[in-house]
Amino acid sequence: MIEEAPVEEETSKDIVDLAVETDALSTLVDAVKVGDLVSTLQGDGPFTVFAPTNDAFAAVREGTLESLLKPENKDQLVAILTYHVVPGKVMSTDLSDGMKAATVNGAEITITTAGGAKVNGANVVTANVEATNGVVHVIDAVILTPSE
Repeated sequence: MIEEAPVEEETSKDIVDLAVETDALSTLVDAVKVGDLVSTLQGDGPFTVFAPTNDAFAAVREGTLESLLKPENKDQLVAILTYHVVPGKVMSTDLSDGMKAATVNGAEITITTAGGAKVNGANVVTANVEATNGVVHVIDAVILTPSE
């Protein structure tokens, strides 16, 4: 069952502000900072971000995250992070089974809805967290680009 984000008054927080305030997304926030993507994700957008939880990052093969956070691997980190971002504001009600979406990275992700919404197999655990510049859907896995 997908948890819907509580409907709040008009939010004044952008995607980065929302992530910073969410303890379960602190690893993502750290990665976004290392990848110099903070100002991008605070831009006008709109963006749809599929945000992996700390547990999702912890489940990535041992040593992978540590390696990606090194300055010499910034390009690879940015490629993975931008694979989690779709231009435009896509709410869960806009999703359909088998839907494909181009990411900011340039590669496509595939959405499935049978048995709950999934992005490349990662479960959407919290949907429709609205920000001033888009929407965040929290997912339970890090989705890797097709070349990873």
